[in-house]
Amino acid sequence: MKQALAEQLIPGGTRLQIVRGDLTEERVDAIVNAANAHLRHGGGVAGAILRRGGVQIQAESDAWVREHGPVRHDQPAWTSAGQLPCRFVIHAVGPVWGEGQEDSKLAAAVSGCLRLADQLGLASIAFPAISTGIFGFPKERAARITLQTIQEYFSLNPTSGLRLVRLTLFDQETVQAYLEAWEEQGLGDAGNLTIPE
Repeated sequence: MKQALAEQLIPGGTRLQIVRGDLTEERVDAIVNAANAHLRHGGGVAGAILRRGGVQIQAESDAWVREHGPVRHDQPAWTSAGQLPCRFVIHAVGPVWGEGQEDSKLAAAVSGCLRLADQLGLASIAFPAISTGIFGFPKERAARITLQTIQEYFSLNPTSGLRLVRLTLFDQETVQAYLEAWEEQGLGDAGNLTIPE
């Protein structure tokens, strides 16, 4: 069951939302996969996307890496969505906590996804909490960086075609971290909202 917890219009009139739900059920133009540089989709978000979307996503990912090499933080890859209800999967490589320059790498991954979505002409995108699972990035810190990066992107790109940016979070601890960062950044009141599909 999807539950909208916060929504705000940001520069350019784009809707930014925090939603508790299952990323693989999102009916948006693209969902973001929290991937590794070689696009081997095993566990976590990547594993869930592959289980629901089918082997086509892994096959296209393998082909991407063969052609382009490992995926960089600032230049995500993309594939079709297989059997998922979205159109594309954007594969973002967030930083592993402890590898150095984690904050700037996470910001680069988030802004890279938004930039790619614009290049693909998309109107809506849903993100997970990149790097906060097995990569160990502290949830509260990741939430602040992600929200700040999204706002900065639209301030710098007021003609972006993206009309909806959704943060689709699965567990209560992550939801709480993002809601606290939302309120810290003055994005408005949080509460249960209705989500039009």
